[in-house]
Amino acid sequence: ASGLASWQWLTMLRLTKDGYIGAPQRHTLNLNQTSIKTHNMHRTLSLAILTAICLLVTSSSEHKTTIFMVGDSTMADKDISTGSPERGWGMVLQGCFTDDIIVENHAKNGRSSISFINEGLWQKVLERIKPGDYVFIQFGHNDEKHDKPGKAKRFAKPGSSFDDNLTRYVSETRERGGIPVLFNSVERRLFFDARKAESAKRDSLARSKTAKADDETLRDVEYGDEEVNTLYLVPTHYTLDGDYTAVPRIVAKKTGTPFVDATTISHNMEQDHGVVGSRKLHVWLKPGEIASIPKGRRDNTHYSIYGAHVIANLLADAIGDAVPALKPYVRHYDYVVSAEGRGNYMTVEDAVADIPQGKKTTILILDGKHKRPSTGKNIRYEAREGGEVTK
Repeated sequence: ASGLASWQWLTMLRLTKDGYIGAPQRHTLNLNQTSIKTHNMHRTLSLAILTAICLLVTSSSEHKTTIFMVGDSTMADKDISTGSPERGWGMVLQGCFTDDIIVENHAKNGRSSISFINEGLWQKVLERIKPGDYVFIQFGHNDEKHDKPGKAKRFAKPGSSFDDNLTRYVSETRERGGIPVLFNSVERRLFFDARKAESAKRDSLARSKTAKADDETLRDVEYGDEEVNTLYLVPTHYTLDGDYTAVPRIVAKKTGTPFVDATTISHNMEQDHGVVGSRKLHVWLKPGEIASIPKGRRDNTHYSIYGAHVIANLLADAIGDAVPALKPYVRHYDYVVSAEGRGNYMTVEDAVADIPQGKKTTILILDGKHKRPSTGKNIRYEAREGGEVTK
């Protein structure tokens, strides 16, 4: 509790035969009936205090540092029961840390900095934070959306309510002994620049594809050709209401909070993959590719299995730089197996099949029971708690 080791607490609370706390010497006492009762009461109280502190020390030593994640669909866990390849980067972040760190992802699809609070999601996180835990805060995608009648309030304005909401997350995290870390939004994939549009109609079309589009409805866009008129990625978080990517940085500076520039990191990732290659980062599916999505999909906001794995590893390095205390626990694995969809492979067999012959590598098993395939490849298996690989 105060940094003392258990043996120090026990020394401080040494219980002698005479029933005194910390008594260094034995005493010879003439005890009448009243003093005997007092003596026994002191002894009982001392034992109770000693037991409580021992339990506290034991409980503290068993607690692993936890990273609580709060944010929107780009971070959130996904339902994989229908075979959907969509993943949030927070869903796969556990594979980027040693098992000394526990990642608890509370991000939810469609939430903004205000709706996450109003729906009671933030309170549930607050109740779980212990001193020394981290809270990763990333909002913006849905704060940009103006409120609609009959729908939950999501809009928050830069320079005003958006700043206030993020500041609240920071201060309330600290009140519970937690360590807040602010992120700005990951970038959407867009290679259509409205400034190059040839007509007002095309300009209107371009605007509808940027920040004013509802990211949740993008899951319903069928696969097809896309309009491209530039080779550079077009930013989408700069709206008429303000710059949503700047606010987390500003709040971080004002409050002395670690900050991760997820916008720049994701922008560079998309740009490095190019117009065509960046499709692989997102949920682009051809008709019939997945039975549950028969018409295919062209989603430029949400990540695929591959995309989530790439961005999570990039952000893990940035987290280590922003929070030096976490840097020793950052790890990178090319092959992460999770039956729950928290890796880039669901089975060991699939991971092994993708490993080039002659490559020496490690496969991380996050969860599930897996059988080790017979192979001549030089593979080391590392299983975490909840994961198992047998011959």
